[in-house]
Amino acid sequence: MKNIIQSFIVAIAMYSKIPVPNVEWNKDNMKYAMCFFPFIGAIIGGAVYAVANLLALSEMSNVFNTCILILIPVIITGGIHLDGLLDTADALSSFQTMERRLEILKDSNAGAFAIIIGIAYFILDFGVWYELTLKALPIIAVGYVLSRALSGLAVVTFKCARNSGLAATFSDMAHKKTVRNTMFVYIVVCIGLMLFLNPILGGLGILTAAICFIWYRQMSYSKFGGITGDLAGFFLQVCELAIAFVVIIGSKYIG
Repeated sequence: MKNIIQSFIVAIAMYSKIPVPNVEWNKDNMKYAMCFFPFIGAIIGGAVYAVANLLALSEMSNVFNTCILILIPVIITGGIHLDGLLDTADALSSFQTMERRLEILKDSNAGAFAIIIGIAYFILDFGVWYELTLKALPIIAVGYVLSRALSGLAVVTFKCARNSGLAATFSDMAHKKTVRNTMFVYIVVCIGLMLFLNPILGGLGILTAAICFIWYRQMSYSKFGGITGDLAGFFLQVCELAIAFVVIIGSKYIG
């Protein structure tokens, strides 16, 4: 039981800015840490859902409301996944060899393409969330959990591009069978909940997440030889924005 609690603390400390007690990061404590990764998504989804409903009752402008909503995931996570998005943007835009792209991922300096993609991402994110409907909101909230469950599944089932780094560390330390089965449970629950909330919009969100997951594997293998922590962050940011985009548009025309 102690290891489970400490694994939970490790997951919260690693993937969020939520204050937690300090624990030693060792193989026992990290064995089940990935099992709690989607829990961060539940916190984000719950916060987004609650704040969006509160803002809907306020007299603030839709521009202000949108800014608040798109910043909630950044505030909770500290931008750890955005870092992966930007590093991956630089690597993919370099058109270098696989080895050189992996080196660029480890470079702490932000290149021109990281800045360009970062700005473009938030412009599109703002545009999507500006069109938010309360009908789409619950599906998107669950999507934060689904995207992390898929990411956790990838960590214990996909090949790692190198033997060091964040993804490799969590993959090596994880009790793979337990994490894999736990991720499947999360995924099944998310799918069931999204379809229960709205069969059409939920189905669109699920299909979008599946396409992103398949593309993530194909891109990671072909461009980098496997996944890394940065690529995992890249996937999360792309998947979350894609789900929001499809579900919000769907809610306006076919939901």
